[in-house]
Amino acid sequence: MIGLGLIGGSTLRALARAGHRVLGYDADPATRATARTAAMKAPAGGRWQVAPTVRDAVASAELVVIAVPLPAFEIVLDELGKVGYSGLVTDVTSVKGPVRDLVGRRLHRLAGFVGGHPMAGRETSGFTSADPDLFTGCAWVLCLEPKETSLPDWLELATLLTGVGARVVPATADEHDQAVAVVSHVPHLLAAALAASATDPLAAALAAGSFRDGTRVAAARPELVAAMCGGNAAAVAPALDAVLDALVKAREALGGADPIGELMAWLKPGAAARAAWPPKPGTTLDLPARSDALLRLGRAGGWITAVAPDRRSVTAVRPDR
Repeated sequence: MIGLGLIGGSTLRALARAGHRVLGYDADPATRATARTAAMKAPAGGRWQVAPTVRDAVASAELVVIAVPLPAFEIVLDELGKVGYSGLVTDVTSVKGPVRDLVGRRLHRLAGFVGGHPMAGRETSGFTSADPDLFTGCAWVLCLEPKETSLPDWLELATLLTGVGARVVPATADEHDQAVAVVSHVPHLLAAALAASATDPLAAALAAGSFRDGTRVAAARPELVAAMCGGNAAAVAPALDAVLDALVKAREALGGADPIGELMAWLKPGAAARAAWPPKPGTTLDLPARSDALLRLGRAGGWITAVAPDRRSVTAVRPDR
């Protein structure tokens, strides 16, 4: 595990608790010390080790998980190359297209790469916020590029992640980036804008549930949000434009002859969409472990809860329509 922040630390703790031998590394000595102290306090069957260097962390590893922000991702890849690591790699970065491109230029050095992104997080960061239960029931995207991704590698990771309680969602990197621009990246920008607008002391004193819920992620570290949104600029820009266009229509309704009636019409689609989320699980079914079938499942909003021991089929759930 390279990177022991919220997501990396939570992944390390979840895998250790599931019985896997896990070694972690972080470039920050203080973070390494914190992770070592926490390991000594963990239950005997769920402890981990913290390595002093990248070389020590990956020396006997069958899988390396890269859990660093996008700007540091290339540095870690180069470090893995310098120490001669040639095994399987995955990641938890919130943007997948740029990661795919960075890895593509170095894939000859690795046994394989499968991009990943758990749709879980908090407004707090660092190893002290890490939680082995963070991924229970969460959607964890595993990128499946039909002509590039090794299906056995993909299924190996899907087995590992469903084993810690995640719902594995197959998608290509481009599909992932377009989807998260709408449901993750733009909401971060909107939360920051709303939080920054509440400068009046009276407004701050009166702020309650709607302000709290609408601005929660504005408390995230700005450098992480900037890397996330800026790294996905090609998808975030049009998604943000769509929201801005919708807000312009709300502004126009406020200036109309019947602002209440016009706002009612404007609000109804959003209210209906929110009432329908999250999607309710539909029927559980067995699907063949083929790239085309897995990608169709992901595009339909479905997910995987288990992989058969022979890796020829998966247990899948489609959302109830």
